[in-house]
Amino acid sequence: MNLQTQTSPEFKSIRFWPEKERPRERLLERGPGGLSEAELVAILLGHGTRGRDAVSLARDLIAQFGGLRTLFSAGASELCRIRGLGKAKAAAILAAAELSRRALLQNALNKDVIREPQSVLDYLYGSLRDRKIEIFKVLFLNKANCMLTALDLFQGTVDEAAVHPREIVKAALEHFASAVILVHNHPSGRIEPSPEDRKITEKIAAACETVSIRVLDHIIIGDNRYFSFREAGLL
Repeated sequence: MNLQTQTSPEFKSIRFWPEKERPRERLLERGPGGLSEAELVAILLGHGTRGRDAVSLARDLIAQFGGLRTLFSAGASELCRIRGLGKAKAAAILAAAELSRRALLQNALNKDVIREPQSVLDYLYGSLRDRKIEIFKVLFLNKANCMLTALDLFQGTVDEAAVHPREIVKAALEHFASAVILVHNHPSGRIEPSPEDRKITEKIAAACETVSIRVLDHIIIGDNRYFSFREAGLL
């Protein structure tokens, strides 16, 4: 993936722009709500490339990824392959994306996942819906059904070879959890459970039952949609 690097005859580095037009100064004066997506990303990038200012670079970056959601779900290798981005700019984007996910997690922690499910769903959407591989995540809950923490335990197709019930039981005991919620994403966006999804859910529930840990739900995340085993009567 290459960004255009041709020098525009009207090109002028942002540091030579009038102060009231510079994104960083505008953000500090008016707040982030007054800036465009490209201007906010430009602040993350810090500066542009030869013959291209940071705002133009950010605008092209957003366009080539198809939007902020896809941009902030990109991995390090994918970002570093883009000509003109470089390791420092890629690292800034990755850091911003991770901070956003951690903020969503922090908002979900210590919430009753049964009575206040939306904060948990917001976190799950933000961390899973745009991933290009399947991630198997486990939410660990206390006796009051409040979330203690969340861990990505497995990657790849959800089946018996990839997901090990004993590892889930071990992690639950280490975190003194009384219950767990299983979560994984479908990169296709579809949320219907596969036969493998059903089978591994049964195996994990049986393994957890031996140590008195409840499996409250298994949630499949798609594109802003989810499937709940509990709501479908499968748990």
